[in-house]
Amino acid sequence: MGNEDNKIKIITDNRQVRFLYEILETYEAGIQLVGTEVKSIRAGKVNLRDGYVLIRGGEAWMINVHISPYEDSSQYFNHDPRRTRKLLLKKKEITKLIGQVEQKGLTLVPMKMYFKDSYVKVSVGLGKGKKLHDKREDMKRRDDQRDMQRAMKR
Repeated sequence: MGNEDNKIKIITDNRQVRFLYEILETYEAGIQLVGTEVKSIRAGKVNLRDGYVLIRGGEAWMINVHISPYEDSSQYFNHDPRRTRKLLLKKKEITKLIGQVEQKGLTLVPMKMYFKDSYVKVSVGLGKGKKLHDKREDMKRRDDQRDMQRAMKR
């Protein structure tokens, strides 16, 4: 990210995704937004936690992502916070994702939202849901790492 041409500013990061899913691939997508949504995103009023991505009619849709209404605008001109938003992906990527989601039973989840130059982008992860024992294993590994770090400091 040292490239000055593509300035990236992370707006929000859904860290819970890596705990719930084993992420196999990630894709960068643009989002079709309205003006008040962009203003709220600039203010950092976004929650990706309950969001997911569906592919319908050859198009990708981000569902249940909460972008708070813009406070300095009247309710008449504001957007619905949880509206379904179209993701902008290449046709080839969408075709590949349709196969992965339908045949292998994988899930698409939004992982990060960020500004790349002046465009809002979302990082979408193709993942497989973790079972309870996988989560326990991750927690044990994290605890072991923490214990090793503490032991090295002493």
